[in-house]
Amino acid sequence: MIGRADFRDREPAMDNVNRFETKTTHAVARAEWALGLTAVAVVAILHLDAISWPAFIGLFLVIDLIGYIPGAIAYRRNRDHRISKGYYVAYNVMHSFLTAGAIAAVWSLVFGPEWALLALPIHLCGDRALFGNTMKPFGISFEPVKHPEFDAFDQAFGRARV
Repeated sequence: MIGRADFRDREPAMDNVNRFETKTTHAVARAEWALGLTAVAVVAILHLDAISWPAFIGLFLVIDLIGYIPGAIAYRRNRDHRISKGYYVAYNVMHSFLTAGAIAAVWSLVFGPEWALLALPIHLCGDRALFGNTMKPFGISFEPVKHPEFDAFDQAFGRARV
């Protein structure tokens, strides 16, 4: 286990070797996602009359119906909150822009391109901007619970110079 003293005199960093974020870097990332959310929401608003609302709602909901709801139910049903890694995989797959792009491509081939597809980036940008949600690593709780080692890191870097 890493102790707090190990972090105290180091500068916060996030790169391909140090894959963690401080509160500040996470807030900046959320602000960037908020800009993306604003952009796709504006495009949707400009095309409100052209959006197929049943398709929009279905595309918006499918991400959580497959990727979040089953894991959330399993998490709440299990007393120790341990759930299969499959729920994490389902969440990460469905909350990926790669999957959203594949869904949009298949949808466009089958039904044709349409403005309702904006539901996909609106959902994903909204999750990241409004809730701060990103991919779920296997080593943390499926639902937000601060990991003790991350808490130590967060406290130490909260005092570090930025």
